[in-house]
Amino acid sequence: MRGEGTKKRVPHTMSRMGDVLAGFHAAWEFGSDSVLIRYERGIRTPKLFQALGERRVPLEAIAGVTLAPGRRGTVVLRVEPRAGADPLMEAAAGQLKESSDPYRLVMPAERDTLAEYYADELRARLTEAGPAERFLVAAPEAPLSFKAYDGKASFDGSSVAFRWFWTGASSTKWKAGDQTFAVADLSGVEWRSPDVFEGCLRLVQRDEPTPVAQAAQADHDPASVVFGLGYGAVHESLPFAAAVLEAVRSAAPAAAVSAGVRQDPADIAERIRHLGELHRAGLVTDEEFSAKKAELLAEL
Repeated sequence: MRGEGTKKRVPHTMSRMGDVLAGFHAAWEFGSDSVLIRYERGIRTPKLFQALGERRVPLEAIAGVTLAPGRRGTVVLRVEPRAGADPLMEAAAGQLKESSDPYRLVMPAERDTLAEYYADELRARLTEAGPAERFLVAAPEAPLSFKAYDGKASFDGSSVAFRWFWTGASSTKWKAGDQTFAVADLSGVEWRSPDVFEGCLRLVQRDEPTPVAQAAQADHDPASVVFGLGYGAVHESLPFAAAVLEAVRSAAPAAAVSAGVRQDPADIAERIRHLGELHRAGLVTDEEFSAKKAELLAEL
């Protein structure tokens, strides 16, 4: 028993910045208003975690907390992000494998008491519920790029560019030419995991009809790139999709301003040069060449 003169033990609270809970592949640092998740870069760490590096998750972005037994003597602490709070999870749309879930912290089972403590602390601090009105967790920063099966996709923060590969792109895409989409002209992004059949990334343009079974037509859609055969891996294409989606949502109020913006002359010249190569190769007719060239010149 403690004597009367023994100091009372001060309760340990998360208001003390810097508390860290380490698990396999990640460590969570608890702050007064957020959780900073730092992912390891080890060879066994999922590639998506390595690509993300670290993420700060505000407490207002969290809907709930769970703690459950894991596999092979582990325990899993997970925070459930609010719908609409994280562009990465919005783009993933439930397609991520459990092992690649960035909101799971897997620890040895003997640390379940400590994990339960932090789970209770987090729950006590949650004040928001329901869908978020805006993104609260930052998306990966541009510039970003990845190789799909039929082309290279690049994002510089203001526009998305698709540059087709001779070896993979369909004749429809070759005839359409390389594509550039201003963020202000987009209304959304559709990501279909490369781990499933007909994986692709599709840009949804403003004012277009509601898409129906677009994934099956992605190889003929100039607003899509197709995954497969090791191209468009999750750790490359999903952060890309999330970054574009965040930019699209941010630009939505000012979308009308994009009308009439002049294009970069160097980019137009490159696209005309590429169009000429297609014409000489016989992939574009004389009429198609003349019409497309006139269309490109009109953008100057």
